[in-house]
Amino acid sequence: MNLKSSEKKDKNEAEFIIEVIPEELEAAINEAYLKNRNRISVPGFRKGKAPRAIIERMYGKEMFLGDAMDALLPEVLRFAMKDTEYKVVGYPKVTDFDVKDDTKSAEITLLVSLYPEITIGEYKGLSAEKPSIDIPDKEIDAEIEKIRTRNARIEKVDRAAKDGDTSIIDFEGFVDGVAFEGGKGENYELELGSGSFIPGFEEKIVGMEIGEERDLDLVFPEQYKEDLAGKPVIFKVKLNELKEKILPDLDDEFAKDVSEFDTLKEYKDDIKANLQKSRMEEVNEVFENELMQQVIESMQGDVPETMIDEKMDVMMDNFNRQMSSYGMQPAQYMQMLGITPEIYKERVRLQAEQQVKATLALEKIAELENIEITDEQIEEEYKEAAELYKMEVEQIKERVPKKDIASDLKLKAAAKIVTDSAKITKSKPKPAKPEAAEKKPTAKKAAPKKSTTAKKEESSENN
Repeated sequence: MNLKSSEKKDKNEAEFIIEVIPEELEAAINEAYLKNRNRISVPGFRKGKAPRAIIERMYGKEMFLGDAMDALLPEVLRFAMKDTEYKVVGYPKVTDFDVKDDTKSAEITLLVSLYPEITIGEYKGLSAEKPSIDIPDKEIDAEIEKIRTRNARIEKVDRAAKDGDTSIIDFEGFVDGVAFEGGKGENYELELGSGSFIPGFEEKIVGMEIGEERDLDLVFPEQYKEDLAGKPVIFKVKLNELKEKILPDLDDEFAKDVSEFDTLKEYKDDIKANLQKSRMEEVNEVFENELMQQVIESMQGDVPETMIDEKMDVMMDNFNRQMSSYGMQPAQYMQMLGITPEIYKERVRLQAEQQVKATLALEKIAELENIEITDEQIEEEYKEAAELYKMEVEQIKERVPKKDIASDLKLKAAAKIVTDSAKITKSKPKPAKPEAAEKKPTAKKAAPKKSTTAKKEESSENN
Protein backbone atom coordinates (compact mmCIF):
# COMPACT_ATOMS: atom_id res chain seq x y z
CA MET A 1 0.00 0.00 0.00
CA ASN A 2 1.00 3.60 -0.55
CA LEU A 3 -0.23 6.77 1.15
CA LYS A 4 -0.92 9.07 -1.77
CA SER A 5 -2.11 12.00 0.35
CA SER A 6 -3.32 13.04 3.78
CA GLU A 7 -5.03 16.37 4.15
CA LYS A 8 -6.79 18.08 7.03
CA LYS A 9 -10.15 19.23 5.69
CA ASP A 10 -11.29 21.23 8.74
CA LYS A 11 -10.78 21.22 12.51
CA ASN A 12 -12.37 17.83 12.98
CA GLU A 13 -11.81 15.89 9.75
CA ALA A 14 -8.97 14.66 7.59
CA GLU A 15 -8.93 12.90 4.22
CA PHE A 16 -6.58 10.04 3.36
CA ILE A 17 -6.09 8.57 -0.10
CA ILE A 18 -4.51 5.12 0.02
CA GLU A 19 -3.28 3.26 -3.04
CA VAL A 20 -3.80 -0.50 -2.92
CA ILE A 21 -1.20 -2.11 -5.17
CA PRO A 22 -2.28 -4.73 -7.78
CA GLU A 23 -1.06 -7.73 -5.77
CA GLU A 24 -3.03 -6.68 -2.68
CA LEU A 25 -6.18 -5.91 -4.67
CA GLU A 26 -6.01 -9.20 -6.55
CA ALA A 27 -5.58 -11.14 -3.29
CA ALA A 28 -8.60 -9.40 -1.71
CA ILE A 29 -10.82 -9.98 -4.75
CA ASN A 30 -9.82 -13.64 -4.94
CA GLU A 31 -10.56 -14.05 -1.24
CA ALA A 32 -14.02 -12.55 -1.83
CA TYR A 33 -14.53 -14.96 -4.75
CA LEU A 34 -13.61 -17.99 -2.60
CA LYS A 35 -15.91 -16.77 0.15
CA ASN A 36 -18.95 -16.33 -2.13
CA ARG A 37 -18.61 -18.85 -4.95
CA ASN A 38 -20.75 -21.52 -3.24
CA ARG A 39 -23.72 -19.14 -3.34
CA ILE A 40 -23.49 -18.32 -7.04
CA SER A 41 -25.24 -20.35 -9.73
CA VAL A 42 -23.66 -20.50 -13.19
CA PRO A 43 -25.21 -22.61 -16.00
CA GLY A 44 -23.02 -25.59 -16.87
CA PHE A 45 -21.18 -25.59 -13.52
CA ARG A 46 -21.94 -27.15 -10.17
CA LYS A 47 -22.30 -24.62 -7.33
CA GLY A 48 -18.91 -23.52 -6.12
CA LYS A 49 -17.07 -24.85 -9.20
CA ALA A 50 -17.47 -21.95 -11.62
CA PRO A 51 -14.17 -20.13 -12.29
CA ARG A 52 -13.94 -16.55 -11.13
CA ALA A 53 -13.43 -15.27 -14.68
CA ILE A 54 -16.69 -16.90 -15.81
CA ILE A 55 -18.63 -15.37 -12.89
CA GLU A 56 -17.15 -11.92 -13.53
CA ARG A 57 -18.00 -12.19 -17.22
CA MET A 58 -21.62 -13.02 -16.35
CA TYR A 59 -22.16 -10.59 -13.47
CA GLY A 60 -19.52 -7.94 -14.05
CA LYS A 61 -16.05 -7.31 -12.68
CA GLU A 62 -17.58 -5.43 -9.73
CA MET A 63 -19.11 -8.68 -8.46
CA PHE A 64 -16.58 -9.18 -5.69
CA LEU A 65 -15.34 -5.61 -5.17
CA GLY A 66 -17.68 -4.84 -2.23
CA ASP A 67 -16.48 -7.78 -0.15
CA ALA A 68 -12.90 -7.12 -1.22
CA MET A 69 -13.14 -3.56 0.03
CA ASP A 70 -14.60 -4.73 3.38
CA ALA A 71 -11.66 -7.11 3.75
CA LEU A 72 -9.12 -4.44 2.83
CA LEU A 73 -10.51 -1.62 4.93
CA PRO A 74 -9.07 -2.57 8.37
CA GLU A 75 -5.58 -2.91 6.92
CA VAL A 76 -6.01 0.29 4.92
CA LEU A 77 -6.96 2.15 8.10
CA ARG A 78 -4.01 0.73 10.05
CA PHE A 79 -1.71 1.77 7.20
CA ALA A 80 -3.21 5.25 7.05
CA MET A 81 -2.74 5.75 10.79
CA LYS A 82 0.84 4.47 10.79
CA ASP A 83 3.23 7.28 11.72
CA THR A 84 0.53 9.88 11.13
CA GLU A 85 0.44 13.13 13.04
CA TYR A 86 -3.36 12.92 13.36
CA LYS A 87 -5.21 11.38 16.29
CA VAL A 88 -8.28 9.69 14.84
CA VAL A 89 -11.55 8.89 16.62
CA GLY A 90 -14.29 6.53 15.51
CA TYR A 91 -14.41 4.53 12.31
CA PRO A 92 -13.60 6.10 8.92
CA LYS A 93 -16.07 6.78 6.14
CA VAL A 94 -15.17 5.46 2.73
CA THR A 95 -15.97 8.27 0.31
CA ASP A 96 -14.46 6.69 -2.80
CA PHE A 97 -13.18 3.31 -3.99
CA ASP A 98 -11.68 3.69 -7.42
CA VAL A 99 -10.27 0.68 -9.31
CA LYS A 100 -7.72 1.64 -11.96
CA ASP A 101 -8.20 -0.62 -14.99
CA ASP A 102 -4.88 0.37 -16.51
CA THR A 103 -2.76 -0.45 -13.44
CA LYS A 104 -5.06 -3.03 -11.74
CA SER A 105 -4.62 -1.05 -8.53
CA ALA A 106 -7.18 0.82 -6.44
CA GLU A 107 -7.46 4.08 -4.56
CA ILE A 108 -9.48 4.22 -1.36
CA THR A 109 -10.42 7.64 -0.04
CA LEU A 110 -11.17 7.81 3.69
CA LEU A 111 -12.73 10.64 5.66
CA VAL A 112 -11.84 10.38 9.34
CA SER A 113 -12.87 12.34 12.43
CA LEU A 114 -10.01 13.88 14.38
CA TYR A 115 -9.61 14.21 18.10
CA PRO A 116 -10.75 17.77 18.84
CA GLU A 117 -8.43 20.61 19.69
CA ILE A 118 -9.96 22.49 22.59
CA THR A 119 -9.21 25.37 24.89
CA ILE A 120 -10.63 25.95 28.36
CA GLY A 121 -11.09 28.97 30.54
CA GLU A 122 -10.49 29.25 34.28
CA TYR A 123 -10.58 25.94 36.14
CA LYS A 124 -9.04 26.94 39.47
CA GLY A 125 -10.76 28.97 42.16
CA LEU A 126 -14.27 28.24 40.93
CA SER A 127 -17.17 28.24 43.38
CA ALA A 128 -20.25 26.10 43.98
CA GLU A 129 -22.68 25.17 46.73
CA LYS A 130 -21.86 22.26 49.02
CA PRO A 131 -24.50 21.42 51.62
CA SER A 132 -23.48 20.27 55.06
CA ILE A 133 -24.46 16.76 56.08
CA ASP A 134 -27.19 16.29 58.66
CA ILE A 135 -28.67 12.85 59.32
CA PRO A 136 -31.84 13.22 61.44
CA ASP A 137 -33.01 10.43 63.74
CA LYS A 138 -36.12 9.83 61.64
CA GLU A 139 -33.93 8.91 58.66
CA ILE A 140 -32.06 6.35 60.75
CA ASP A 141 -35.40 5.00 62.00
CA ALA A 142 -36.61 4.74 58.41
CA GLU A 143 -33.56 2.65 57.50
CA ILE A 144 -34.22 0.40 60.50
CA GLU A 145 -37.83 -0.05 59.36
CA LYS A 146 -36.67 -1.16 55.93
CA ILE A 147 -34.44 -3.79 57.52
CA ARG A 148 -37.30 -4.92 59.75
CA THR A 149 -39.57 -5.18 56.71
CA ARG A 150 -37.01 -7.27 54.83
CA ASN A 151 -36.72 -9.59 57.83
CA ALA A 152 -40.45 -9.85 58.49
CA ARG A 153 -42.26 -13.16 58.75
CA ILE A 154 -45.01 -13.72 56.21
CA GLU A 155 -48.22 -15.29 57.52
CA LYS A 156 -51.53 -16.02 55.86
CA VAL A 157 -54.46 -14.12 57.34
CA ASP A 158 -58.23 -14.41 57.04
CA ARG A 159 -59.61 -10.88 57.29
CA ALA A 160 -60.24 -7.83 55.14
CA ALA A 161 -57.28 -6.61 53.09
CA LYS A 162 -55.39 -3.61 54.42
CA ASP A 163 -52.50 -1.45 53.30
CA GLY A 164 -49.18 -3.31 53.51
CA ASP A 165 -50.67 -6.76 52.93
CA THR A 166 -49.52 -8.99 50.10
CA SER A 167 -52.61 -9.90 48.12
CA ILE A 168 -52.85 -12.89 45.79
CA ILE A 169 -55.27 -11.88 43.06
CA ASP A 170 -56.73 -12.82 39.71
CA PHE A 171 -57.42 -9.80 37.52
CA GLU A 172 -58.33 -8.84 33.99
CA GLY A 173 -58.69 -5.36 32.52
CA PHE A 174 -61.27 -4.22 29.98
CA VAL A 175 -61.40 -1.02 27.91
CA ASP A 176 -64.75 -0.40 26.22
CA GLY A 177 -65.70 -3.95 27.20
CA VAL A 178 -62.68 -5.50 25.44
CA ALA A 179 -59.79 -7.16 27.27
CA PHE A 180 -56.41 -5.57 26.44
CA GLU A 181 -53.01 -7.16 26.11
CA GLY A 182 -50.94 -7.29 29.31
CA GLY A 183 -53.95 -6.59 31.52
CA LYS A 184 -54.52 -10.09 32.87
CA GLY A 185 -52.93 -12.08 35.69
CA GLU A 186 -53.68 -15.12 37.79
CA ASN A 187 -52.52 -15.66 41.39
CA TYR A 188 -50.54 -12.45 41.05
CA GLU A 189 -48.74 -11.29 44.20
CA LEU A 190 -49.33 -7.59 44.77
CA GLU A 191 -48.22 -5.66 47.84
CA LEU A 192 -50.92 -3.14 48.63
CA GLY A 193 -49.47 0.34 48.90
CA SER A 194 -46.43 -0.45 46.75
CA GLY A 195 -47.65 1.75 43.89
CA SER A 196 -46.95 -1.03 41.38
CA PHE A 197 -50.27 -0.65 39.56
CA ILE A 198 -52.03 2.39 38.12
CA PRO A 199 -53.43 4.90 40.65
CA GLY A 200 -56.49 3.65 42.54
CA PHE A 201 -56.00 -0.05 41.79
CA GLU A 202 -54.39 -1.05 45.08
CA GLU A 203 -56.50 1.35 47.13
CA LYS A 204 -59.71 -0.27 45.87
CA ILE A 205 -58.51 -3.74 46.90
CA VAL A 206 -58.18 -2.55 50.50
CA GLY A 207 -61.21 -3.84 52.40
CA MET A 208 -61.85 -6.86 50.17
CA GLU A 209 -62.44 -10.23 51.84
CA ILE A 210 -60.84 -13.48 50.69
CA GLY A 211 -62.89 -14.94 47.85
CA GLU A 212 -64.56 -11.61 47.10
CA GLU A 213 -64.76 -10.31 43.54
CA ARG A 214 -64.85 -6.63 42.60
CA ASP A 215 -64.99 -4.44 39.51
CA LEU A 216 -62.51 -1.57 39.84
CA ASP A 217 -63.51 1.49 37.80
CA LEU A 218 -60.29 3.37 37.03
CA VAL A 219 -58.69 5.63 34.44
CA PHE A 220 -55.27 5.10 32.87
CA PRO A 221 -52.82 7.98 33.47
CA GLU A 222 -52.40 10.49 30.67
CA GLN A 223 -48.71 9.53 30.49
CA TYR A 224 -49.49 5.84 29.93
CA LYS A 225 -48.76 4.11 26.63
CA GLU A 226 -50.54 5.66 23.65
CA ASP A 227 -53.33 3.17 23.05
CA LEU A 228 -54.47 3.27 26.71
CA ALA A 229 -53.51 6.77 27.91
CA GLY A 230 -56.37 8.56 29.64
CA LYS A 231 -58.92 5.82 28.90
CA PRO A 232 -61.45 4.48 31.44
CA VAL A 233 -60.76 0.87 32.39
CA ILE A 234 -62.56 -1.77 34.43
CA PHE A 235 -60.44 -4.35 36.22
CA LYS A 236 -62.30 -7.46 37.34
CA VAL A 237 -60.46 -8.62 40.46
CA LYS A 238 -60.80 -11.66 42.72
CA LEU A 239 -58.93 -11.84 46.03
CA ASN A 240 -57.65 -15.39 46.47
CA GLU A 241 -55.38 -15.05 49.48
CA LEU A 242 -53.86 -12.53 51.90
CA LYS A 243 -50.46 -12.50 53.56
CA GLU A 244 -49.38 -10.22 56.38
CA LYS A 245 -45.88 -9.13 57.36
CA ILE A 246 -45.02 -9.72 61.03
CA LEU A 247 -42.16 -7.37 61.88
CA PRO A 248 -39.47 -8.49 64.35
CA ASP A 249 -39.27 -6.70 67.70
CA LEU A 250 -36.91 -3.74 67.70
CA ASP A 251 -34.40 -4.74 70.37
CA ASP A 252 -30.84 -5.96 70.86
CA GLU A 253 -31.76 -9.43 69.62
CA PHE A 254 -32.91 -7.91 66.35
CA ALA A 255 -29.55 -6.12 66.00
CA LYS A 256 -27.68 -9.40 66.61
CA ASP A 257 -29.79 -11.21 64.02
CA VAL A 258 -29.31 -8.71 61.19
CA SER A 259 -25.84 -7.30 61.89
CA GLU A 260 -22.48 -7.89 63.51
CA PHE A 261 -23.42 -5.71 66.49
CA ASP A 262 -24.57 -6.79 69.95
CA THR A 263 -26.83 -3.85 70.73
CA LEU A 264 -29.43 -1.83 68.89
CA LYS A 265 -27.58 1.39 69.75
CA GLU A 266 -24.36 0.16 68.13
CA TYR A 267 -26.32 -0.88 65.07
CA LYS A 268 -28.01 2.52 64.80
CA ASP A 269 -24.67 4.30 65.18
CA ASP A 270 -23.26 2.22 62.33
CA ILE A 271 -26.29 2.99 60.14
CA LYS A 272 -25.81 6.70 60.81
CA ALA A 273 -22.11 6.49 59.90
CA ASN A 274 -22.94 4.69 56.65
CA LEU A 275 -25.64 7.22 55.79
CA GLN A 276 -23.21 10.07 56.43
CA LYS A 277 -20.58 8.45 54.22
CA SER A 278 -23.09 7.82 51.44
CA ARG A 279 -24.52 11.34 51.68
CA MET A 280 -21.04 12.86 51.65
CA GLU A 281 -20.22 10.94 48.46
CA GLU A 282 -23.42 12.28 46.89
CA VAL A 283 -22.68 15.85 47.99
CA ASN A 284 -19.11 15.66 46.71
CA GLU A 285 -20.31 14.28 43.39
CA VAL A 286 -22.85 17.08 42.97
CA PHE A 287 -20.20 19.64 43.99
CA GLU A 288 -17.73 18.27 41.43
CA ASN A 289 -20.39 18.10 38.71
CA GLU A 290 -21.34 21.74 39.27
CA LEU A 291 -17.71 22.79 39.02
CA MET A 292 -17.14 20.67 35.92
CA GLN A 293 -20.21 22.20 34.30
CA GLN A 294 -18.56 25.60 34.72
CA VAL A 295 -15.37 24.28 33.14
CA ILE A 296 -17.34 22.77 30.24
CA GLU A 297 -19.18 26.06 29.65
CA SER A 298 -15.84 27.83 29.30
CA MET A 299 -14.51 25.19 26.88
CA GLN A 300 -14.12 26.06 23.22
CA GLY A 301 -13.71 23.55 20.39
CA ASP A 302 -15.81 21.38 18.10
CA VAL A 303 -16.61 17.92 19.46
CA PRO A 304 -17.02 15.33 16.68
CA GLU A 305 -20.39 13.63 16.58
CA THR A 306 -18.49 10.34 16.30
CA MET A 307 -17.21 10.68 19.88
CA ILE A 308 -20.70 11.33 21.21
CA ASP A 309 -22.14 8.45 19.19
CA GLU A 310 -19.52 6.04 20.55
CA LYS A 311 -20.13 7.11 24.15
CA MET A 312 -23.88 6.82 23.61
CA ASP A 313 -23.46 3.28 22.24
CA VAL A 314 -21.52 2.28 25.36
CA MET A 315 -24.17 3.78 27.63
CA MET A 316 -27.00 2.05 25.77
CA ASP A 317 -25.15 -1.29 25.90
CA ASN A 318 -24.71 -0.89 29.66
CA PHE A 319 -28.39 -0.01 30.01
CA ASN A 320 -29.47 -3.08 28.02
CA ARG A 321 -27.26 -5.35 30.14
CA GLN A 322 -28.66 -3.84 33.33
CA MET A 323 -32.24 -4.37 32.18
CA SER A 324 -31.38 -7.95 31.22
CA SER A 325 -30.03 -8.59 34.72
CA TYR A 326 -33.42 -7.44 36.08
CA GLY A 327 -35.23 -9.80 33.70
CA MET A 328 -36.76 -6.83 31.90
CA GLN A 329 -36.79 -5.65 28.32
CA PRO A 330 -35.63 -2.03 27.73
CA ALA A 331 -38.99 -1.25 26.13
CA GLN A 332 -40.79 -2.33 29.32
CA TYR A 333 -38.68 0.01 31.44
CA MET A 334 -39.31 2.92 29.09
CA GLN A 335 -43.01 2.14 29.25
CA MET A 336 -42.85 2.38 33.04
CA LEU A 337 -41.17 5.78 32.67
CA GLY A 338 -43.92 6.84 30.27
CA ILE A 339 -41.49 7.78 27.49
CA THR A 340 -40.77 6.57 23.99
CA PRO A 341 -37.44 4.95 23.01
CA GLU A 342 -36.70 8.07 20.97
CA ILE A 343 -37.07 10.34 24.00
CA TYR A 344 -34.94 8.00 26.13
CA LYS A 345 -32.19 7.90 23.51
CA GLU A 346 -32.20 11.69 23.28
CA ARG A 347 -31.73 11.90 27.04
CA VAL A 348 -28.87 9.41 26.87
CA ARG A 349 -27.34 11.39 24.02
CA LEU A 350 -27.35 14.58 26.12
CA GLN A 351 -25.65 12.68 28.96
CA ALA A 352 -23.12 11.21 26.53
CA GLU A 353 -22.33 14.68 25.17
CA GLN A 354 -21.73 16.02 28.70
CA GLN A 355 -19.48 13.08 29.59
CA VAL A 356 -17.41 13.47 26.43
CA LYS A 357 -16.99 17.19 27.04
CA ALA A 358 -16.04 16.60 30.68
CA THR A 359 -13.41 14.07 29.61
CA LEU A 360 -11.95 16.47 27.03
CA ALA A 361 -11.82 19.27 29.60
CA LEU A 362 -10.08 17.08 32.19
CA GLU A 363 -7.59 15.86 29.59
CA LYS A 364 -6.77 19.48 28.80
CA ILE A 365 -6.30 20.28 32.49
CA ALA A 366 -3.99 17.26 32.86
CA GLU A 367 -1.99 18.56 29.90
CA LEU A 368 -1.77 22.11 31.27
CA GLU A 369 -0.78 20.84 34.72
CA ASN A 370 1.75 18.37 33.30
CA ILE A 371 0.18 15.53 35.25
CA GLU A 372 2.18 12.31 34.95
CA ILE A 373 1.17 8.93 36.32
CA THR A 374 3.86 6.64 37.74
CA ASP A 375 4.09 2.87 37.39
CA GLU A 376 3.66 2.65 41.18
CA GLN A 377 0.32 4.47 40.98
CA ILE A 378 -0.85 2.17 38.22
CA GLU A 379 0.14 -0.95 40.20
CA GLU A 380 -1.70 0.37 43.25
CA GLU A 381 -4.81 0.95 41.16
CA TYR A 382 -4.61 -2.63 39.84
CA LYS A 383 -4.36 -3.94 43.42
CA GLU A 384 -7.36 -1.92 44.58
CA ALA A 385 -9.41 -3.15 41.60
CA ALA A 386 -8.42 -6.74 42.35
CA GLU A 387 -9.55 -6.39 45.96
CA LEU A 388 -12.80 -4.74 44.94
CA TYR A 389 -13.74 -7.39 42.38
CA LYS A 390 -12.22 -10.34 44.31
CA MET A 391 -9.89 -11.20 41.45
CA GLU A 392 -6.19 -11.75 40.97
CA VAL A 393 -4.15 -8.72 39.92
CA GLU A 394 -3.03 -10.50 36.75
CA GLN A 395 -6.65 -11.14 35.79
CA ILE A 396 -7.39 -7.41 36.07
CA LYS A 397 -4.32 -6.62 33.98
CA GLU A 398 -5.51 -8.98 31.26
CA ARG A 399 -8.86 -7.18 31.09
CA VAL A 400 -7.83 -3.55 31.58
CA PRO A 401 -4.86 -2.17 29.61
CA LYS A 402 -2.23 -0.18 31.47
CA LYS A 403 -2.86 2.88 29.29
CA ASP A 404 -6.54 2.91 30.32
CA ILE A 405 -5.59 2.87 34.00
CA ALA A 406 -3.11 5.69 33.45
CA SER A 407 -5.71 7.73 31.55
CA ASP A 408 -8.31 7.25 34.28
CA LEU A 409 -5.84 8.28 36.99
CA LYS A 410 -4.94 11.40 35.02
CA LEU A 411 -8.59 12.41 34.80
CA LYS A 412 -9.05 11.86 38.54
CA ALA A 413 -5.98 13.94 39.30
CA ALA A 414 -7.22 16.73 37.05
CA ALA A 415 -10.66 16.68 38.69
CA LYS A 416 -9.00 16.88 42.10
CA ILE A 417 -7.21 20.05 41.05
CA VAL A 418 -10.56 21.60 40.16
CA THR A 419 -12.30 20.59 43.40
CA ASP A 420 -9.39 21.23 45.78
CA SER A 421 -9.00 24.79 44.52
CA ALA A 422 -12.73 25.54 44.53
CA LYS A 423 -14.60 27.72 47.02
CA ILE A 424 -17.78 26.71 48.80
CA THR A 425 -20.32 29.51 48.44
CA LYS A 426 -22.94 28.11 50.82
CA SER A 427 -23.18 25.40 53.39
CA LYS A 428 -26.69 24.42 54.32
CA PRO A 429 -28.10 21.12 55.55
CA LYS A 430 -29.24 18.81 52.81
CA PRO A 431 -32.90 17.86 53.30
CA ALA A 432 -33.63 14.23 54.03
CA LYS A 433 -34.79 12.14 51.12
CA PRO A 434 -38.53 11.44 51.01
CA GLU A 435 -39.53 7.92 51.85
CA ALA A 436 -40.03 5.73 48.81
CA ALA A 437 -41.20 2.16 48.58
CA GLU A 438 -38.42 -0.20 47.60
CA LYS A 439 -39.22 -1.70 44.21
CA LYS A 440 -37.57 -4.20 41.95
CA PRO A 441 -38.19 -4.32 38.22
CA THR A 442 -40.47 -7.14 37.20
CA ALA A 443 -41.15 -8.69 33.85
CA LYS A 444 -44.78 -9.51 34.68
CA LYS A 445 -47.43 -7.79 32.61
CA ALA A 446 -49.70 -6.13 35.10
CA ALA A 447 -50.48 -2.67 33.74
CA PRO A 448 -47.80 -1.04 35.92
CA LYS A 449 -47.96 2.61 36.77
CA LYS A 450 -45.79 4.86 34.64
CA SER A 451 -43.30 6.23 37.14
CA THR A 452 -39.55 6.12 37.63
CA THR A 453 -38.52 2.91 39.31
CA ALA A 454 -37.37 3.67 42.84
CA LYS A 455 -33.72 3.01 43.49
CA LYS A 456 -32.80 0.24 45.86
CA GLU A 457 -31.75 1.59 49.17
CA GLU A 458 -28.94 -0.58 50.40
CA SER A 459 -26.94 1.68 52.65
CA SER A 460 -27.53 -0.55 55.67
CA GLU A 461 -28.22 -3.89 54.09
CA ASN A 462 -24.64 -5.13 54.36
CA ASN A 463 -24.16 -4.17 57.98
